[in-house]
Amino acid sequence: MRALLVDSSTPSGLRLGETADPEPARHEALVRVTATSLNYGEVAHRKEAPEGTVLGWDAAGVIERAAADGSGPAVGTPVVTLGEAGGWAELRAVHTGMLGVPPTGADPGALSTLPVAGASALRALRRIGDTLGRRILVTGATGGVGRYAVQLARLGGAYVIATTGDPGAHGDDLRALGAHQVVTEPADVAEPVHGVVDLVGGPQLVAAYDTLAAHGTLVSVGHVTGQPETFPFGALYGDAGRHDRSIVTFYLLERPDIGPDLTWLAHRLAAGDLDPQIAWRGGWDRAAEAIAALLDRRLHGKAVLKIG
Repeated sequence: MRALLVDSSTPSGLRLGETADPEPARHEALVRVTATSLNYGEVAHRKEAPEGTVLGWDAAGVIERAAADGSGPAVGTPVVTLGEAGGWAELRAVHTGMLGVPPTGADPGALSTLPVAGASALRALRRIGDTLGRRILVTGATGGVGRYAVQLARLGGAYVIATTGDPGAHGDDLRALGAHQVVTEPADVAEPVHGVVDLVGGPQLVAAYDTLAAHGTLVSVGHVTGQPETFPFGALYGDAGRHDRSIVTFYLLERPDIGPDLTWLAHRLAAGDLDPQIAWRGGWDRAAEAIAALLDRRLHGKAVLKIG
């Protein structure tokens, strides 16, 4: 099969070449991939992978061979998939618990934006709990996860506050997605919030934690600053009426049970309840162009590659 392979000798760190077809385990389906979306984490660290590796977390396609154990969809079923690697190839072996089934006719490119970005946003909001009538802060909201978090929080009945480094440039877009308020940083939030989806890390996570009301939860998802989270003395005291506040994390691939979430997200996207916010589309022969735009922070939204 053809695939984007890690190749440190090229400027992009990738080359389009041939590699062996994957051999699915009994609980895995073989998927013919038609589209993949890029995530900053996998792109930023691509050159650390061994030569010849096929990377790629997100992919949409069609079942080529059903799982031998009888689980999962039948041959010919459109699917959206998540995995630790293998999405940047014509064929991918996927645990059937990591497969979502979209409605017939859904756009594979749009579907491919859902696994990491959409599912991370959904699970982060679940960790916060009930959002109906609550104030939810989303930091770093212009990225893929942030844009889905804003939309899902609004769908859940929250009053949504979004942060972005440039509200003048991105405020209208975030408000169109459902943000009630757009600010530059957590320190600009005037009233305590019930939950935070933090996609930045470092000092901004510390500042976001300070916005939490009593019993509030901050879910740490992103770490783009590369800086440590250093809390000043007293920041974790349970006094001043803001006690029992939590900081939690999760790992999206911890358990192979993401399939129902991907199915739900795919149906919401197909119904028009979610906007995939695709900022770049092209063939996989243009992967280097998409990667450069993503790493240079020139894309505010998702980059989608057509496979094959």
